Order: sequence, then C-alpha cells, then structure tokens
Amino acid sequence: MDEPVNDSLKEILARREPPCLSLYQPTHRTYPENRQDAIRYGNLLKKIEESLQQHHAARDMAPLLKRFRALADDVDFWNYTLDGLAVLGARDFFKIFRLQRPVPELAIVADSFHAKPLLRILQSAERYQMLAVTQDEIKLYQGTRDALDEVDLADGVPRTLTDALGEELTDPRLTASSYGMGSGGPSASRGEPGMYHGHGGKKDEVDIDRERFFRAVDRPILEHHSRPSGLPLILAALTEHHAAFHKVSHNPFLMADGIRINPDAVTLDELRARAWRVVEPEYHARLARLVEEFGSARAHDLGSDDLAAAAKAAATGKVAKLLVEAGRQIAGRFDRATGDIARDRLADPEVDDLLDDLAETTLAMGGEVVVVPPDKMPTTTGVAAIYRY
Repeated sequence: MDEPVNDSLKEILARREPPCLSLYQPTHRTYPENRQDAIRYGNLLKKIEESLQQHHAARDMAPLLKRFRALADDVDFWNYTLDGLAVLGARDFFKIFRLQRPVPELAIVADSFHAKPLLRILQSAERYQMLAVTQDEIKLYQGTRDALDEVDLADGVPRTLTDALGEELTDPRLTASSYGMGSGGPSASRGEPGMYHGHGGKKDEVDIDRERFFRAVDRPILEHHSRPSGLPLILAALTEHHAAFHKVSHNPFLMADGIRINPDAVTLDELRARAWRVVEPEYHARLARLVEEFGSARAHDLGSDDLAAAAKAAATGKVAKLLVEAGRQIAGRFDRATGDIARDRLADPEVDDLLDDLAETTLAMGGEVVVVPPDKMPTTTGVAAIYRY
C-alpha cells in the first residue's frame, strides 16, 4: 500500500498490456461510517468482473482478480482507511493508494489506467510534508490544509538516534534526554533547550552527535520522500534544533520557516493547523507567481487560455506548464495523437473530461501540471497553458 507521489504518475501513465483495472471509492476514517466501505468495494469489484467477462477469458484474469479479492477480505486494511481509495491493477502492476481526499466511485476496465482522480490530488498546490523530530524518533507526515497523516518511512531512513549512529555515539553513556530532542516535559513544550545529562556534562559531544544524526536523516528523507513527492518539507522540532538542522541539510524542499515546538507535545490537529500557517503564505505566493508567469507568457504569444489551442500544444509537447481549474469538468473527447477535441454532452465527465485528458498528456510529455482553486485561476476557460516556445 502506497502513499501517492508524483513518481506514481510515471508508473500509472506508462503503457501496459490491457486490460487495466481502475477502482476508486470514498472511504471513512472512523467507526461506524467505515463499516460500509468494504461492502461498497465489493460492489465495485463485481462491476469490474462483469466487464471483464464480456471481453476476456475468466481463467486469464484469475491471477489479477485474486489480488483485488484479497483486499476485500483484509479486515485490518478496512479498519485503517483515510478519505479515499484507489486500486489499480494490470498483469504486471498492482497498486493500492490511500487518499487524503474523497474520490467518486468508479470501476473502469480499459486499455490504460484511469488516472484522473489521482491526478487532481497529486497536482494540487496545497500539499506538503512535515518532518517531526523528537528525542525518541523521527516521523514523517503528509498533509493539506484539512488533513495530516503519518507516512511510512522508506527502508534506509533512520527512525531514531540509535538507528542512525548505533554504537558510534561520541559517548555511549549519554542518555536519550541528553540530546534535548524533546522529552514531552514542560520545557520541551515551550520549545526551551533540553537538559544535558551524562558523564561530565558532555555538551560538545551531544552537539556533535546531534549534527551527525541530522545529517543521517537529511539525505535519505531527500532521496526517498522529498524528491519523489516534490513537496515542500516543514521541520517540526524544538527551537534550538532548527538552525542545526538547516545548517547540515541539503534538501532543496526544506522550507525556511518551520514549527518550533516539540511535536509530541501537541495534538495531530494542532500540528496540522500550525503546518498550514507555515505553508499558506508560500501556497498563495506560488499561485501568484504562476498567474504572473501565465500573463507574461500570453502577452508574448507563449501562452493561451483557449482549450483547442492548448490541446494542440499539449499533443506536440509544447506545453511547459498547465494550470487547470480545480473541480471544473468539460465533457468531451481528446485525440492524443492529433490534439483534436470534440465536446460531447453525452460523454461521462468523470471519465471523458477534456481538462484531465490535457493534464495527463502534458505530464506524459514532460510538462508540469498545477490544479488551481477557481478564485485563483487566471482564466475563465478552466485552462491556462504556458508554452516552451
């Protein structure tokens, strides 16, 4: 089970041997609402099976459907869901994504995966990650303005000081509280420096080990989490640790501002609120930069808000950045080979949405896509394309 990251789109949009099965549904975090989630999943799976029976031999599909059916019977999984679920499967591919936002119920069998719901979540400009550092461990969270959830750390990311340094501590007689990483006590909750215990008051040794710990954490977080996700990273730690962490960090996604508190001393919802106060100014600044960039590009004939023109440009790889209005759907069909579009009132906008088709094509051609709130969108057409040339 994976947290969706930008690198996920490369796998999902890659060409695969059909059929490709895509199942989406909203889920619930708590009882009793989540009691119906597995039942709804089973109903959607039946739709997929019925569609497969019309075009494929049941024996050929048995290995693929076995993995979908196994999820239906996984009681532990259904007890720990988030707000949405995506399950994608083909002969050589099977992924389960827990989502921080609800998605509409969809069960689709096609020659390629239906990526639109994931695309809208992954390309939102308001997402971030947060690295929480305490005396006991590090934790990584991923969030939006409305949700914050812990991320499973990749193999190779040290969880604790001991994981990182093992027997290489400058003075192994120092206790965990020597490092002042946040004990959860009154001084820690106020962000005050920790007490230095240990043989002979070894503050210098503590500082050296703490710096080595930060270095050991920084690189794997960058390689396994920040770079694949492309998300800004907020540091949540006691005040005295921010300067030390920034000093050794080579993570370009690490934000200059952070949360100066022991993250264990507050609730998860308080952490989310504090994180959004850090992210929100940069979120608005980024949107403002994109709007300004589009205005300049359009003034120099290097941008367009015309859907047909943007479609032609996307098909040829001309679009460098594509702004798409959040929540907007334009029913129609898009020929990725020619860039021709055809508006179709009979098309299902959940499946045949021109804006999402343009976004998928732009990404496949190496462009960048950003989903923008309606009140920040610089056009009224639902699309703003910035060209490479």
